[in-house]
Amino acid sequence: MDELYTRFVTATFIAMVVCTVAGGCRTIGKLFEQEDPIDAAAVAKYWDGPRIGPGMALEIQVGSASTAPKEMSVLVDQNGEITLPYLLQQPVACDGLGLEALKQRLVKEYSVYIRQPQITVTFGRYDERSGVSPWGTVTVLGEVGNPGPVNMPATMDMTVTKVLQVAGGVKPFANKSKIIVTRCDKDGNQTRTRVDLHEIGEDGRFDKDMILKAGDVIYVPETWY
Repeated sequence: MDELYTRFVTATFIAMVVCTVAGGCRTIGKLFEQEDPIDAAAVAKYWDGPRIGPGMALEIQVGSASTAPKEMSVLVDQNGEITLPYLLQQPVACDGLGLEALKQRLVKEYSVYIRQPQITVTFGRYDERSGVSPWGTVTVLGEVGNPGPVNMPATMDMTVTKVLQVAGGVKPFANKSKIIVTRCDKDGNQTRTRVDLHEIGEDGRFDKDMILKAGDVIYVPETWY
């Protein structure tokens, strides 16, 4: 009876996550049906460092050679933009940029108002007491010790193996070769990627350890034999 109850609660939780986290994606009945997900290595090779995204906190300092820097804490809005003093009429797009790229963009923007602007950009601080990361969360479901949301770090370098460790590790009957990462883009288009822990661990294929983004859903299926 306890096993049946646990499965019912898990199924209900999955449905809630798909409706809330995955937004415009397909329904739960279609979520894990695709036969040939994208290989994780195809995704990992495009990763070259932490990227800025909606909901993330940034610490920005703006000054010049003759003025002390002014510190600002800003949040990236749902459009992937930030609004800063002197640039109120023109929000700055930063979704998908690295910190250095955003810095160079801000230098160009502020050059209209400040001579030789001196700017620094860092990720915001995470207050663990709040319980929710300003950089978003990923959700782990299925055969793991502690299914549910996992906070993303400021470095945005959370991988599948790391998130599974945070989620209490995989259970004995987990299918380690068919872990599925489901991701939705801004338009609601769904991408599913298969991750094989055996390839990562036994074969040393660290390129297969997929870098995650806020909003991703990681599903660890059960082995049926």
